[in-house]
Amino acid sequence: MKIPNVKTLLLTLVIVLVLGTTLLTGCITITKPVSTTTSAAMTTAPPKVTPISPEWTPPANGSTIGQLPSIADVVAMVKPAVVAINTEVTINDPFFGPSTQEGAGSGWIIDSNGIIVTNNHVVEGAKTITVTTDSGDTYTADINSVSTDALNDLAIIKIDAKNLPALKRGDASKLRIGDWVIAIGNALGQGTRATEGIVSRQGVSLPVALGQTLYNLIETSAAINPGNSGGPLVNLAGEVIGITSAKIASVGVEGMGYAISIDTATPIIQELVNKGYITRPWLGVLLYTVDQLAIRQLGLSVDKGVLLVQVVPGSPADDAGLKEGDVIVSIGGTDVATVVELTQILHSSNIGEPLAIKYWRGDTKMTTNVTPA
Repeated sequence: MKIPNVKTLLLTLVIVLVLGTTLLTGCITITKPVSTTTSAAMTTAPPKVTPISPEWTPPANGSTIGQLPSIADVVAMVKPAVVAINTEVTINDPFFGPSTQEGAGSGWIIDSNGIIVTNNHVVEGAKTITVTTDSGDTYTADINSVSTDALNDLAIIKIDAKNLPALKRGDASKLRIGDWVIAIGNALGQGTRATEGIVSRQGVSLPVALGQTLYNLIETSAAINPGNSGGPLVNLAGEVIGITSAKIASVGVEGMGYAISIDTATPIIQELVNKGYITRPWLGVLLYTVDQLAIRQLGLSVDKGVLLVQVVPGSPADDAGLKEGDVIVSIGGTDVATVVELTQILHSSNIGEPLAIKYWRGDTKMTTNVTPA
């Protein structure tokens, strides 16, 4: 079935998202939840960075001290390993020319030899990155070794230092709704601060931008302000169980804080340190969750599934015979109704291993195998 208005539909959605989303330095702030209906899955070459340490493995998780008696004790233990990150980004204005924009964020030391975890959006595009430790020492990060994963909003930076205090990793799977947690960071760029709250929800999928959804987030009532991003969310044993990353704020409603689960982040952190980039299965498609708008405007014969808006020529999807206008309803033996569901299955698959796909083309249900590259 030919879908002549698919790209028009996508363009309309993009305009809506651009008008409804605001990105602030140091913290992703969304005035209202972004639609989960689109996802860009286009190929990009690995960034040219110098790997920090090809053989590095994350320190063992877990603390031997158990819960500390007070939040003040937790902060006192964790605070020395939390850093302030200041960046300079060159902005090219078509009318006024290039200018320098400053930003502030947070990070935490995962390895005593100067390996620091933060958010991608804290350091993205930075030409200089300055790290200030809790003791007041200032370092300039090696730009050539900055490793980032934009999709999961994670980044690793390296400073030339040794014997730094480093944090222990916790086990986010053991968290319960109602458990106390503490967010520590360089709030608003005005120095290290701590806020406490509880775990409100787990396993949250949060769309933060067009084509970007953060998965397996921890929702917390702990206040997360611009500048907190990249800092640790810790339990009462002082273990890192999350990395603060995003905040949704609605008019008249107190903002909800979010952190990337350390269980999700750890393998990504290791790959960034080892290789400098993340390798993911790629199909070469642009996707759209089937909704009433798509059904009505495009005359689809199915009421749920994932619409192929675009298929990159020569991509795995193209090689599998998939075409623009097809609606995927199953991948890898699992039914899918949203872009989020399909993306999660794809990212958990292996490059080079075929995935069975069931899809509709017009009124005909078809099957094929696609091999992610």
